[in-house]
Amino acid sequence: MINCKAIILAGGQGKRLRPLTNNNPKCMVKIFDRSILEHQINCFRECGINDITVVTGYRSEKIKFKNINYVKNKNYKKTNMVYGLFLAKEKLNGIVIISYGDIVYEKKILKRLVREKNDISITVDRNWKKLWELRFDNPLSDAESLRLDKNGFITDIGRKVEKIEDIQGQYIGLMKFQNAGLELLKSWYEKFGLESRSKNNVLNSKLSFESSFMTDLLQTLIKQGCKLKSVTISGGWLEIDTLKDYKLYHKLSLEGKISQFFKI
Repeated sequence: MINCKAIILAGGQGKRLRPLTNNNPKCMVKIFDRSILEHQINCFRECGINDITVVTGYRSEKIKFKNINYVKNKNYKKTNMVYGLFLAKEKLNGIVIISYGDIVYEKKILKRLVREKNDISITVDRNWKKLWELRFDNPLSDAESLRLDKNGFITDIGRKVEKIEDIQGQYIGLMKFQNAGLELLKSWYEKFGLESRSKNNVLNSKLSFESSFMTDLLQTLIKQGCKLKSVTISGGWLEIDTLKDYKLYHKLSLEGKISQFFKI
């Protein structure tokens, strides 16, 4: 396995998972007999990735895994994942896998992402609609734009859309930066921050720079000419964002149907 490190962005409060998150951070909600974060840590370690950093925030004292690096986002209530990522900037060197803290994924997905040779690689689920139709009455209420060019590079990501045709897949919250891609990520983030202090937030004019979403950053990198290669998958992961998600996955597991989306 290629030598790389992982950063897990796990500072979220998980308000839509209450009461499961009344006293626990979102990443510590248990699904299939272990916490979301434990699923991820095990997956990384099984793939030979042992340099793991977790960016914590809400109820950080509840996260106590051994041999893990921790960075605490004390300002988690007013910031978002981009801000949290750059609190761990000393780890942004070499080859870096970045993962949201509210997803679980099969080992084959992580292995495929690690093997990808492009400098910026973004995991995209082409078969997203099947799961979204179970999670939401209207899949478009949550799904965001994602369009690809003929070579599989992302041209549009993260916008609210009104047509299924604007969605060629869903970004799952798992990506890799290496070589020039990692340097571009760091240098553009610094430039965006400086620009945003003197005028509106260049990542998202409706938000403060510190509360920008990751897709805001990715879309702005695309506008600057950065090449974001899609690593396409077909299922094999789950997002645990709401109490409805949690109950749905538990029900599918009891019915023996969860494997069509995620193999435990």
